[in-house]
This record gives sequence, structure tokens and C-alpha cells, in this order.
Amino acid sequence: MHHDVIALRDFYYTTSLGRAAQKALRDHCQACWPDMTGKDVAGFGFAVPLLRPWLAPARRVIALMPAQQGVMHWPAEAANHSVLTEETNWPLATDSIDRLVMLHGLEACDRPAALLEEAARVLRMGGEALFILPNRTGLWARLDGTPFAQGRPYSSGQIVALLRDHGFQVLDNGGALFFPPRDNRRWLRWAMWLESLGQRMVRLRAGGVLVVRARRTEESPGNGLTIKARRPLRILDGVTQPAGTRPAWRDGGSPNRRSRG
Repeated sequence: MHHDVIALRDFYYTTSLGRAAQKALRDHCQACWPDMTGKDVAGFGFAVPLLRPWLAPARRVIALMPAQQGVMHWPAEAANHSVLTEETNWPLATDSIDRLVMLHGLEACDRPAALLEEAARVLRMGGEALFILPNRTGLWARLDGTPFAQGRPYSSGQIVALLRDHGFQVLDNGGALFFPPRDNRRWLRWAMWLESLGQRMVRLRAGGVLVVRARRTEESPGNGLTIKARRPLRILDGVTQPAGTRPAWRDGGSPNRRSRG
């Protein structure tokens, strides 16, 4: 099931639960990559809640939003950094990105192998990516009312194996969103404390999402997406006759001759 950009925007920017989730995930991203000075950064899916802190220090920040989800202007108060794109055909040059964040992307994609190969294509060799996915054993994937309840949740072993099969080396396999997905002020007062506690017990895999940091290490194997040179359609060149064949009327018949029974 694909996400809707309006529903995602409303969750992260208008609900207390969404804002708490945004802060927890953003803090995790900044802990992974504390210095983004001069980096080329991209986000895929709905990564804009996490990209804002890097607008100033990074050399370039672009938010790729899949066509099935829809696109919105971002950031609202400045020049647009977002673009609508096909899931497996990004408008980015090969080896052009240093850091990639994927949020609400992989779990909703129809062709996850092809999506990962496209991610590997745009990343420079040694570039890193953060994949944030619903944890199939966590509460956030089981309770309706959040975007993490949609799409396909993953186990830690599943995402690690998938990444290794498509040109990535897993550097860190952690989690986030250790507080319950309840939009209740009493619960949310404790949200950041529970998040800090959960980070110290991350090996329990109790987080609502998996956060996997991986590095591109080799050329993508090409199982899901193969880039081929396109050949133009030559519809005005006429139909080529197969070698060694001629119309029947050139063998002694007439084009207007009719067979008689």
C-alpha cells in the first residue's frame, strides 16, 4: 500500500505523536551523521521531516518523492527542494550523492530490489544510507493510526540480507521509536525519556522502527533493475523485408491477379 503525501504531512506536522516521532528520528539521524558540511544529501519517500537540519551545512539537499505518494513543496518558507520521481528511476546522476535517507520508501515500494539498486547507483562509492523501516515485531507496525502501520514491515534479518544482496555493507543495525504510538499528551511527556532508555537497550529490538546504516561498497548486481541504452522507434523508416524473400507477384504473378478455382 502506497502512502499519501497529505496524510504524511498531516501526521508529522500537525499531530503531537507525529512531532514526537519526527524529533526522535531526527535526533537519531544527526547522531549517525553529526557533520554534513559540504555533503550532497538526498531523501527518498517522505524524508523531509529529517532533512531540515542539513539544509544549511550541506552543499545540496534534494527530497525525492515517489509518484504513487505525491509531492509537496518543501521547505514551505523557502525555495523548493522536492521533486516528483519514479520509484526506480531517479533524476540524479550516477555517483552523485554522499548521504541518503529513506523514510516511508522501501516498505511501500512494489520493487524493493530495483529501488535498492537505484539507491546504490546514485550513491558515491563509500557513500552511506539510512534505511528507516517498520519493525515487524514492534507496536508501531501493529496499531493503525501511524504511517508505519502501512506497507510491508521488516525484520532485522530481512533488511540486512536484502541490503547485502544489493551492494551495501551494513555498518549499524539499530532502532528508534521506543515509546508507544499513542497520541496522548500524558504518554508523550515521557516519550523522549523512553526513547533514550530504548537506545540503551537497542539489542532487544523493541523499537517501532528499524534504523539501518549502510555503506555502498560495490557495483549493484543488477537483479532488480538493469539500465539499458534506449533505441529510438524508427516508425518512419518503413518495414524492412526479410532477406531472401520477395512479394509473390514478382515471381511471375500479377498484383491484381486473382486465383481461379
